[in-house]
Amino acid sequence: MKITIHRGINQIGGCITEISNSETRILIDLGQNLPDGEGVVKDDFASREAIEKITQGIDAIFYTHYHGDHLGLFHYVPDNVQQYLGNVAKRVALCKHRQLSYIKGREELSAEEIAKLKKMGELSPGQSINIGDITITPYFVSHSAYDAYMFLIEAEGKKILHTGDFRGHGYLSKGLLPTIEKFILPQGKVDFLITEGTMLSRRGEKVMTENELQKEAGRIMTRYKNVFVMCSSTDMERLATFYAANKHLKRPLVCDRFQKSILEIFTESAGIRSQLFHFDKVYDFNPTNGKLVEWMSDKGFCMFVRATDKFKDYYQSLATRLDPNETVLIYSMWKEYVNYDGKHTVQRYLDFVSMFPNVEKLHTSGHASAECLANVCNLVNPTLGIIPIHSEQSDNYRKLNINDTLKGKIITTSQDIEGVEITTF
Repeated sequence: MKITIHRGINQIGGCITEISNSETRILIDLGQNLPDGEGVVKDDFASREAIEKITQGIDAIFYTHYHGDHLGLFHYVPDNVQQYLGNVAKRVALCKHRQLSYIKGREELSAEEIAKLKKMGELSPGQSINIGDITITPYFVSHSAYDAYMFLIEAEGKKILHTGDFRGHGYLSKGLLPTIEKFILPQGKVDFLITEGTMLSRRGEKVMTENELQKEAGRIMTRYKNVFVMCSSTDMERLATFYAANKHLKRPLVCDRFQKSILEIFTESAGIRSQLFHFDKVYDFNPTNGKLVEWMSDKGFCMFVRATDKFKDYYQSLATRLDPNETVLIYSMWKEYVNYDGKHTVQRYLDFVSMFPNVEKLHTSGHASAECLANVCNLVNPTLGIIPIHSEQSDNYRKLNINDTLKGKIITTSQDIEGVEITTF
């Protein structure tokens, strides 16, 4: 049996993990490298030739969630390789790629992406899939992408738990440890834990819960009449935070047609289980809709925005009606994107944020804190090894609050352990 970490041991994003034996080979994620501050992606795998090579002999690919650093290379995959994504995640990805198809010059690429997504198999929590002699069972996790999964992989008498990206401080995170304790561990000891470590380089950073963030959002929104919110368009829990805070103020919540379509998907899925995710009163903004604009001018509003020319135009169309002292942009994304001197600075984000008279930064990570990572490691207590991925400092796993025995099982280099060949790149 082999575990191959093609990418991820010492980088965030671009995740590709292979699990194989003499009969069957699968991949977990086929992610694209994250772009630099100029939006340029440097990725040796981002070509049809490279993906045909890495997927040669692969029987199936399973995606933990729809973020590009996990899903981004899916359209290069040959048609004979079956790909799997969560049911709702697939709908969100299709909605996103249909939106991208409106970009001039991208029509052909978008058509290929949409066709590939439509053919993907759909994952449901707890429902096992057999690929050859490997069994894969997905289990729901909370992340900044809804319908994200960790996978229990069983082959040749060994059990591997691949967590994907997850966190312990979201609205839906309360099921994380109980899921492992009640559904995974009763099936037998986990041998290898492959888990993310995004926050390892920020171990001292205080992690705000989504509930705490909602309360703070409410305080900010009470101080300002006109509220623009810049956050991920597909982070359901964050969108719910601002939706709930705005609902208490009884102001219109507005967005564009794409964002409204995403909210409708969340309402039809998660909204059935919890009112928190039932986005029932959302208005599609159009600057020529005089009645809506008058209502917004009178009552105030909350608008979900993105750093695009369209939303610059939307803001400019409203600016003369807005008192600068009563207008704010709540920036709810990673702070380094708008750090003037940082290596992750995104110029278009800086340009967009700079338009607003007042800016409040209010964010919490979509990834597990160091405490949460330690809790998962201690609970799973794998018999043979912990393989940290999705981290710039994987060796920092040894600084987590885990026992010395577990620290001795951390694997960041290639080695063989009890018949399992582990290869890291």
